[in-house]
Amino acid sequence: MLGVARDAAAADIKKAYRRLAMKYHPDRSDGDPNNEAKFKEAKEAYEILSHQEKRAAYDRFGHEGLQGAAGPGGGFSGAEAFSDVFGDVFGDIFGGGRRGGGRSQVFRGADLRYELELTLEQAVSGDSVNIEIPTHVECERCKGGGAEPGSEPVTCDHCGGTGQIRAQQGFFSIQQTCRACQGSGSLIAKPCRECAGRGRVRKLRTLSVKVPAGVDNGDRIRLSQEGEAGRNGGPPGDLYVDIAVRSHAIFDREGMNLNCEIPISFAIAALGGSVDVPTLEGQVKLKVSPETQSGKVFRLRGKGVKSVRSAGLGDLLVRVQVETPVKLTEEQKAQLSKFDGLVEEGGEKHSPRSRSWFAGVRDFFDKIGV
Repeated sequence: MLGVARDAAAADIKKAYRRLAMKYHPDRSDGDPNNEAKFKEAKEAYEILSHQEKRAAYDRFGHEGLQGAAGPGGGFSGAEAFSDVFGDVFGDIFGGGRRGGGRSQVFRGADLRYELELTLEQAVSGDSVNIEIPTHVECERCKGGGAEPGSEPVTCDHCGGTGQIRAQQGFFSIQQTCRACQGSGSLIAKPCRECAGRGRVRKLRTLSVKVPAGVDNGDRIRLSQEGEAGRNGGPPGDLYVDIAVRSHAIFDREGMNLNCEIPISFAIAALGGSVDVPTLEGQVKLKVSPETQSGKVFRLRGKGVKSVRSAGLGDLLVRVQVETPVKLTEEQKAQLSKFDGLVEEGGEKHSPRSRSWFAGVRDFFDKIGV
């Protein structure tokens, strides 16, 4: 049932049981009725193989040798059985562990957070990025148990394996966590030389993160069970990768849309024409209509970003800025002055915005009596 060899060590049996208990526990099995029976079978198998006398009887006589040795419910009886289930199963699920009973406390590993910087191109198109994570991982030598291979933890002499010290003072009884074993109920007589009995070692891990297309600042990718290793055989935590997109030299992103600003000449703004506009897929031609004013925004549909949450594409919003010529020659200056005079002669029809603005200024000063 547990899928372990006949000569499996206690740590391997416990690890196999936790894996099956978390898989088939009724609260985690999506309502499958068959999982409850499998969960009970796993409990029975673990109760037998983790008990020295029951395991010896099973090794010699098989399942028949256990008749009458176990209580109702497939090998569990009384408060001790309930305590075993609570400590081993619920400790794994909720990240805690029970105290006492001669068993180590089981703790889920800590979650980790990593900030991943991406270019705009990576965020828009998606990518696969390798990252290095400094973390605690399960010690390979002792398999997370903390004891040197070939040795087993021994029952704590101070608390008798309960993990608690009880002191009686008159009518009052005070119960405290055993300081010698820190509530685990056992002591490691021969610590693993690789991890010094901690069951975990510090290591720099390289992970590949698949970045989906369309991610943006503040998005988070969860890598299940890639966090720190648990203690005493507990499950590892998760790794949360927070996305941070670097600033781009040309584009600003706003949701699914991209914004950019391009300069155009005075002649193109006045007479119309076409200019090259960069996009994330290459250059495209933008047709500028005649009499375009500085600051006008043109929309290029479908040239924006595909959102990670939808299939649609955003747009590219192009803001044009009319560039004032600089370092003019004397001839150019003369021609420009001549042109300005011609515009002045045309009156308001050539500069409607300028005329209306100055008219508004005059009305303002007339009202305040200036």
